[in-house]
Amino acid sequence: MRSVIASLLACSAIGLCPASAPAQVPSGDPSPRTQRVSADNAIDSVVAISVDGLNTDALGKLGRERTPRIHDLMESGASTLNARTEHELTITLPNHTGMVTGRRVAAATGGHGVTWNDDRRRPATVQAAAGERVESVFTQVSAAGGSTALFASKTKFSLWKRSWPLSIDTTRIQLDNTRLTRSVRRDLRDHERAFRFVHLSLPDAVGHDHGFMSPRYLKAVEQVDRLVGVIVDAVRSDSELVGRTAIILTSDHGGLGDGHSDPRRLANYRVAFMVAGPGVVPGTDLYELNPDDLRDPGKQRTTYGQSPQPVRNGDLANLTLDLLDLGAVPGSEHNFGLDLDVSPPPA
Repeated sequence: MRSVIASLLACSAIGLCPASAPAQVPSGDPSPRTQRVSADNAIDSVVAISVDGLNTDALGKLGRERTPRIHDLMESGASTLNARTEHELTITLPNHTGMVTGRRVAAATGGHGVTWNDDRRRPATVQAAAGERVESVFTQVSAAGGSTALFASKTKFSLWKRSWPLSIDTTRIQLDNTRLTRSVRRDLRDHERAFRFVHLSLPDAVGHDHGFMSPRYLKAVEQVDRLVGVIVDAVRSDSELVGRTAIILTSDHGGLGDGHSDPRRLANYRVAFMVAGPGVVPGTDLYELNPDDLRDPGKQRTTYGQSPQPVRNGDLANLTLDLLDLGAVPGSEHNFGLDLDVSPPPA
């Protein structure tokens, strides 16, 4: 994939002190920085956005008229509205930890081990949950000399800062999604970074209070669409970012009715996944771009043993590293071979 990111396409696609781990469990942080993120690649910055609790049916119901920014992101890059969550759980913290580690959930089968969804301090780190060293997209970017940042709207994400304290340069946790988005916009303007992870919780919060796919929930999706637009516009309007920044958008789970905790329910395990940036041909389908490596699962839930796999939200970590011309997260599973292409092969 990295070989097909061409400079001629650069502007056409998007236009755009915490406690460390216990001594017996390695922290997951890398050795001191010894190299820079590749300066030869067209992409040297990735912004990953997770819209918590985004039911893909909401995008169809609201349409382009009411969610123009997310639809524009789809149309300016490669996407699917039929990606999958982790198989085991359709809740926030396990799926987000999968996104940044590229691992499944269950520690017994090589997963990250984060099965809880609250602010507990024990286990204190992802490494303690897994019982072994766990790397992440943050550790890999940091080891390559790149700066990283985490912007989250739930306090439970402090787990990541405890887990990779030397690899996340800036952590901003702000429950107000609008204020958090303003912080992202300022950071894009004021700081040079290779990777930013942005978590927006608004649809999930409203879904739990008033019902997923309810009128208030749909209004919240409209509101988060505007916040996504603020971030995308901050990239597009900055001459230092446009043409060299990729944006990935996905979700931790969907939801219907009063929740999303049943991992056997289609509305919970089906999520969006989209990427736009230099070299990504506008309006392309991720399954069509990857006929040999991915299979559209239809309405099936899919296990990890099925081959080919569907697109998963856990592909985010290694897709980010691939876009930055870096190797996969050690110990990861999702997209470990860097096979998720977001551009067509060269002619």
